[in-house]
Parts: sequence; structure tokens; C-alpha cells
Amino acid sequence: MNEVAISEWLASTHWIAENLDNPDVRLIEIGALKDPDAYYASHIPGTILWPWKKTLWHPEMRDFATPEGFSNLMSKSGISHDTTIVFYSDQIQFNTYAFWVCAMRGHKNMKIMNGDMNLWLYEDLPITTDVPSFAPADYPVRSLEEDCRIGRDGVLAGLDNPDRVLLDMRTPEEYIGKRVSPDWFPVDHGAVRKGHIPGALNLYYMNLLNEDNTYKTQGELQETYSAVGATPDKELVSYCRLSHRGSMAWFIAKFLLGYPRAKVYDGSWTEWGSLVGVPIVNKSLEKGL
Repeated sequence: MNEVAISEWLASTHWIAENLDNPDVRLIEIGALKDPDAYYASHIPGTILWPWKKTLWHPEMRDFATPEGFSNLMSKSGISHDTTIVFYSDQIQFNTYAFWVCAMRGHKNMKIMNGDMNLWLYEDLPITTDVPSFAPADYPVRSLEEDCRIGRDGVLAGLDNPDRVLLDMRTPEEYIGKRVSPDWFPVDHGAVRKGHIPGALNLYYMNLLNEDNTYKTQGELQETYSAVGATPDKELVSYCRLSHRGSMAWFIAKFLLGYPRAKVYDGSWTEWGSLVGVPIVNKSLEKGL
């Protein structure tokens, strides 16, 4: 059996099973990309579906939901400020993405399922096709808390900053410039150019997980971060293609390892790889790969 990270911010499958009828806990499945309709085939009882882009993004521009829009989402989901949200998904980086967005909109009580739906099914825990409904909750708007987010100008200004570690969480193929998107995408798209941001170090996000997609122990995670120079005394900026995998690096650093200065570059490679006037590194061209 795998040894896993233990944290108040992580919910084991058995903790979730024991809290299925807890009115102070709300389970949310984040609809991801591989199978956005998986929720309707089966899900954990009491779970509501948040399609990630529809619920977390601004409807008219590439940004996150406004504080007012977020408040409306939470109210419709039957969530108050005191409700503990537990996220899960068929791609666990979408959990951390939702956690990150909710943190920026001021929600405090959250957990991420340690593992994915495959683990839940493997352990023969309850599933259903019933879609629950909840009475609207009172969810007053809270102030933005975006100190864990960084934009392209901030990344560009800090390219030569020795106090910063820039982590690229993508696959090695994306990092060296052979692909723009992961190899399971049917079409390789997402930016005009391939490669990575100068100075970025590649830390493939799956190296942070056990085979069952639970998080490795804090000791193992710290060793992996330290091996690429991402130590707690540094500012940590993480990115990927669209910032989902980057948000996983942030979640681990801040909530599992206690790094005080962790941020996500949410424009990630979809933005940087299409910007005019910014440098890139494409190692596949250098090596003729």
C-alpha cells in the first residue's frame, strides 16, 4: 500500500465516505477534459458537478469569475462561508485548480480528495447517478485574495531573479518543445510556439503522485522540490499549459509543505507561447530532436 501525504487539506476516500450525510460538507466534482460527462455515468452520492470553465471562468473574458459571480455560484450550490468543500475529479489537477480559484475568491474551508474516482471505485465505495439539489445558501461577497497569482509582466520582470524558482509542470515533451499539449490531446494545440519560459525547471506533475494518484508523503514531496532547487526560502512560480498542473505545484508547496511564497502563472504556456516580444527556449530545436 502506498504511503501518502497526510494533511487537514486532504480528504481520504474513507473520510469522505464517513461524511456523505454531513450537511456541513459539500462534495464537488470538477468536470475535466478527458470525459466531461463522466459525472452523469456515476459519481459519489451527494456530489454536484462544476464544469471547470463554465463555473470558474468569467463568461466574457479570459479571467476568473467575479466576486459577485462566484458568490452566486456558491449560493446556487448550497454553500455558505462555513461549508467545507471537498473537490474531486477524474484528473486531479482540476481539483487543485478549483481549490486555487476558490481561495482567490475568499473561501476558507476546503479539502481535496487524496486520489481520484478510480481509487473510490477500487475501494468499492458508494456511487450513484442521482443528481442532488440543495436550497440556495446565503453567501455574501468576499474580497479578492490574489497574492497567489502572477501575470505575464511579473513573470517577465523576474526572469533573472535569483530569489525565484520557476517551475514548468508539463510533460518533458511539452517542456523541450516537441509538443504544445499533452500527448493524449487529439490535436496538438494551445500556443503559437513550442518550448518553455527561460530559466524554468521541468518538474513533471505526475512525479508528485503515487500510482493511484494519491499524493506522495510530505518527505518525498519535499525531496522532489528540493532536487530542482524549489526550497521554502525561494519565491515559487509554477505554470503549465493552462495552469491546472501549475495549481497542483502551488497547492503542494503552500498547503502540504508550508512554502510562504508560492504563486501560479495562470496565463501559462497558452499565453506565453503566443506573446509577441517575449523570449522562449526550445530545446528540441537545439538538439535536433
